[in-house]
Amino acid sequence: MSKAGTKRERIYMRVGKGNFYPADACAQSKLRERGYRVGDLVVVDVCKPRNPKFNGLVHKLGMLIVENIDDFAGMESHAAIKRIQWEGNIACEEIGVSMRSAWNQIAETILTIPGMTVIKSALDVVGAMLPEKAVVTMRQPRSLSFESMDEMEFHNAAKGICRTISERYWPDMSPERIESMAELMVLE
Repeated sequence: MSKAGTKRERIYMRVGKGNFYPADACAQSKLRERGYRVGDLVVVDVCKPRNPKFNGLVHKLGMLIVENIDDFAGMESHAAIKRIQWEGNIACEEIGVSMRSAWNQIAETILTIPGMTVIKSALDVVGAMLPEKAVVTMRQPRSLSFESMDEMEFHNAAKGICRTISERYWPDMSPERIESMAELMVLE
């Protein structure tokens, strides 16, 4: 995203010997429309676009774990993948959050549990004891969408998801076997 919050239009290029050139007539036209001339200095964000063949892999992984691992029963496949991302620190960004703010959200969630309102005053006391300017680092899973991640990042994330599933939930199964199982799944 640009600073103004609008999405930048991508122009596909091919790699030449020591240079890039427009991938097709559409890319050439876009370059002309922008007024670029031979010798102009431009800034580019170089990434390899995702292979559409693998687009459904992570979705299939989510379905696989929801259908086969009790800890994920009843979850949406997207939520299951986000949880695995968080657990394995896969394609996550770390953000600083006010400890008091985080505690207040935790306390609010606790109070939604039936019967927990009796401890509200204790939760308030704990919240008041937290240092006003204390910050806690939290992980936020990044989007794995086509637009958000290039092929290499996605490949690494998918491998990390399979590795985390293997290490935490299916220790008798290799990450490669888990990936293979997901690739064989038929989407309904």
